[in-house]
Amino acid sequence: MNALRLRRAAVAVAAAAALPFSLAACSDSGSDTRSEAGAEASAPAAQENTPTTGTATAADGPFGPGCASVPKDGAGSFDGMAKDPVATAASNNPALSTLVAAVKQAGLVDTLNNAENITVFAPTDDAFAKIPKADLDKVLADKDMLTKILTYHVVGQKLTPKQLENGSFETLQTGTLTTEGSGEAYTVNDSSKVVCGNVPTANATVYIVDTVLMPK
Repeated sequence: MNALRLRRAAVAVAAAAALPFSLAACSDSGSDTRSEAGAEASAPAAQENTPTTGTATAADGPFGPGCASVPKDGAGSFDGMAKDPVATAASNNPALSTLVAAVKQAGLVDTLNNAENITVFAPTDDAFAKIPKADLDKVLADKDMLTKILTYHVVGQKLTPKQLENGSFETLQTGTLTTEGSGEAYTVNDSSKVVCGNVPTANATVYIVDTVLMPK
């Protein structure tokens, strides 16, 4: 009987000793379950706070007050110009008719259309109108002079608005033009303002400007 009592007592002691560990295990399991549930519940919130990529900004596409005059559809629209090489694209923009005529007069259509990854600072018709008619007629009649002026408006790389903030670039005419500005306001050579910038064509980026640039 004494031996039986001792065995029962030992069993009872062992059970009592094991009880806290069992409770702790249950508690840890419940904590893990709650932690997992909490993590799952917080996951959507974390996902919502993650910034999305590809957000459009002004620098991602055409900008400037002059862009309002670009046709909404057709070959002269932004979508249409993006499909054509730069001289062809310019010919479909009604605000660039004088420039297009000058490019044809200088025999530069193929040169511009076949160039790769260039930037063209394209003067508007109003920009050419600032030049006295007699002076403009003289330039248009002098192919060498006209070629120098037109190629001064072309840089041999595609320029982003960021690069225009404080830039100095060699032109195809081998001269240098400078740019400055920020946001949607940029000037070229301290005088010519970009009125519609970052316009894509098949082989170039176009910045439409309000004053004809003269080689330095």
